Amino acid sequence: MTEQLRFSVLGPVRAWRGADEVDLGSPQQRSVLAVLLLAEGAQVSLSELIDAVWGTRAPASASGTLRTYVHRLRKVLDPFGEAVSSVLRSVGRGYQLTVSPDDVDLGRFQRLLERAESAHEAGNVKEAAEHLRESLDLWQGSALSGVEGDYADAQRHRLGEQRLSAEAMLMWAEIELGSHVQAAGALVGLVRDHPLDERFRELLMLALYRSGRQAAALATYREAQLLLADELGVDPGPGLQAMHQRVLRADGDLLAPATPARTEPVEAREEGTGAATPAQLPARLPAFVGRDAELSQASGLVRNGDTGVSVVTGMAGVGKTAFAVHWARQVADDFPDGQIFLNLRGFDPGGPPVSSERALRTVLEALGANAGKLPQDVDALAALHRTRLAGKRVLLLLDNARDAAQVRPLLPGAPGCLVIVTSRHQMAGLVAVDGALPVHLDVLSEPEARHFLARRLGQSRTAAEPEAVTDIVALCSRLPLALAITAARAATRTAMPLTTLARELHDSVGGLDAFRSGDAAADVRAAFSCSYHALSPGAARLFRLLALHPGPDTALTAAASLAGFPVPHTRHLLADLIQAHLVEERSPGRFALHDLLRAYASELVDATETREERDAARLRLLNHCLHSADNARQFFRSGRDDIDLLPVLPGVHVEEFGGAGGAEAAKRWFDVEHATLVECIGLASADPRHDAYTWRLAWVTKQYLDRQSRWSEVERTHRVALTAVLRLGDPIGEACIRRGLARATATLGRVEEAQAHMARSVELFIATGDPAISGEAHRQAGWLAERLGDIPGALGHAERALELSREGGDAATTARSLNAVGWYHALLGQYEQALVHCRQALPLHRAASDVCGSADTHDSIGYAHHQLGQYEQAVDAYREAIARYRSIDVLYGSADTLGRLGDTYRSMGRSGDARAAWNEALDVFDTLGHRRAEEIRTRIGQADG
Repeated sequence: MTEQLRFSVLGPVRAWRGADEVDLGSPQQRSVLAVLLLAEGAQVSLSELIDAVWGTRAPASASGTLRTYVHRLRKVLDPFGEAVSSVLRSVGRGYQLTVSPDDVDLGRFQRLLERAESAHEAGNVKEAAEHLRESLDLWQGSALSGVEGDYADAQRHRLGEQRLSAEAMLMWAEIELGSHVQAAGALVGLVRDHPLDERFRELLMLALYRSGRQAAALATYREAQLLLADELGVDPGPGLQAMHQRVLRADGDLLAPATPARTEPVEAREEGTGAATPAQLPARLPAFVGRDAELSQASGLVRNGDTGVSVVTGMAGVGKTAFAVHWARQVADDFPDGQIFLNLRGFDPGGPPVSSERALRTVLEALGANAGKLPQDVDALAALHRTRLAGKRVLLLLDNARDAAQVRPLLPGAPGCLVIVTSRHQMAGLVAVDGALPVHLDVLSEPEARHFLARRLGQSRTAAEPEAVTDIVALCSRLPLALAITAARAATRTAMPLTTLARELHDSVGGLDAFRSGDAAADVRAAFSCSYHALSPGAARLFRLLALHPGPDTALTAAASLAGFPVPHTRHLLADLIQAHLVEERSPGRFALHDLLRAYASELVDATETREERDAARLRLLNHCLHSADNARQFFRSGRDDIDLLPVLPGVHVEEFGGAGGAEAAKRWFDVEHATLVECIGLASADPRHDAYTWRLAWVTKQYLDRQSRWSEVERTHRVALTAVLRLGDPIGEACIRRGLARATATLGRVEEAQAHMARSVELFIATGDPAISGEAHRQAGWLAERLGDIPGALGHAERALELSREGGDAATTARSLNAVGWYHALLGQYEQALVHCRQALPLHRAASDVCGSADTHDSIGYAHHQLGQYEQAVDAYREAIARYRSIDVLYGSADTLGRLGDTYRSMGRSGDARAAWNEALDVFDTLGHRRAEEIRTRIGQADG
């Protein structure tokens, strides 16, 4: 190629061959070129290109389409070259664009910034200003303009921050050169365009003061103070406050040149998404170093063929998770049936470890099990887990385990799978009893630690300051987590000498109280502190408050509610925290703190926020959970079960579930959030001031847990709620909670306790004087009377419920009461009366969109037809009931009706169909651990006999 190629990304993505501009084709083809240019000569894999161009919306043909784009780019960039010698070459499983940095405007921009830094350090402000002006002249609008997608947005933000830093440096240089009047005019525009960037306001105050406009400088500060309070709820930063004080006292030194503090941009980071087959391993660290001996030892497990269990142990922050992920990524292809990652939270100061039951449910759901059909006890879950893994090649990475007892139920029962466990404990029991291979990790050696920093910061930068690197390695105690955080900070402040960073680390040395592993030299607080103090005030406050969230991770709206920030602003702050490696986005839209960072954030929130501020944040979180759960449960509720909610608090953002997919979205939300809701009930119950939240959260969560047959969780949350509501002296709350307890304890077989709760609940509901509420209470009492075998008593309650619901004009409760009356008539042998009442209920169910109530009524109609010998009608009704139950995941109802459908088939002489229906029912009852399973098993045995 004889003609020089030039490229531009600081504006539209463009290219020139000599004096002629090259037609780069479609926007997506330009995206491919942009990604390769930003890689600065490094290889970019095919998968990375696909993620950058399409994100999570990549078509099935993405690989082929992308190769077409590369082919076309190669043709227009180097029309006479060969593929192997082209400027755009295939390298391994990716592509590489080989161009000189001088041929890309971004390369020239960065080199001019470096020259400006050098001139500044040498005291040559005029030369620094010239380089800065030349660098900013390269910009032709927003970076990558015309290129769309998450990757482009992130790169635009990153490059835009570099541009703003250059603008700030130039404004300072202009002021130092005496052009403060002209600088003030430019800074007014920069402040208008970037109102929350305190650098420009500080410089504007200085320029105005040097122009003899002290009052205008003070007014600039007051404007910033009001804006920051309104937008973020924070005060101006230390730099702006110091400038205000100096202007206020007419500090004469401000009239002399003085080097201001500078802030450099933060690098952005993107993460991918998973696939349908479990592929949950976190991303591999790009700068993983060392551990060769440990990797060789661990990999022997896979080479041996039948695999097994390995325990990776070591002190907190030593890199156990990074090592385990790196190893798992190396061998992932050997486990085509899935790779599952699970944080067991064994040493999480923010909450208890994940129970074996919860861990088993999570793994089974990842393997495709229906959450609602899972057994209730740990032994049955473990047995099902072993069954699911038998004959499979699955990799389980169990991170942050507490002890062997937590892990043992998760171990496979047959060879073929690999389990990698990480823990701060030695897990000697797992090694001795279960034959686990121990892999112990110590801190990095000094050469490995130096290599680690060189990989993160670049060989040239670390080689230029070897003594500073030695100091950083020592101050970080060669602990990978501390080294990673420190390197991230250094990487985002390219102008800061490493000696300055080392000095700041030294000045911040302390001890992380929650991190005690027996090695006093391993102290990460200094590293955490450096990253934390580099945050904007808003990001720092959000980081602190995330420690108050009791769940394993948090959604965007929950984080925004916790802090009381707007959602878009919170999204940007979370992006800042991810960039600083203080928060992880473990799955799309789910944000979490590492356990050590949670400990650090807990210290900060206790030390920085007042008790009133912490209480207010917790209250906003509880308020968010209450209203979001109430919105979601509208798709699951049945009968008259509304309660008076507390008002939505200022700063709280509530999840909405409107539109055609609302029901599915609400279920997904509960699937993800129900563990956090249960934790929030515990959080609220710890403070009597939040009793009103405790019982309401239990009530709005009950419908989902009941549908999922999680009666033990209903009982646990309602017992806590009962204590709270009794303290409050709230009769409606007590009535609701006792009714929930009655249903849970009755379903779990404790009918006498259930009877006492139900009697008190009915008494309290009747005392309200509301006929519809009283009618629903009687209907529920009828349900319990049936459980106790008192069918006449149940009918009496149902008839009273029907009378009251009609009086109250509540169509949904009237329909359910009609079905209850019909059902109890059927149980008493009065089948025609049963059909009359049940048929009256069906149109009311349809009008109320009560699918579950309609299913119950079709089941009652089927039973009455069966008893009258009208088997075909019975089969039709039962099938209608089963279809409706299944459409809303009501497991017990579908199994109960399947049992009766089998009885009808038997009466028709269709023994094969009967056995099929009973076997389906048995499968559900067995997974629920319900005593009805034995009854169905007996029927099957009698039919086979």
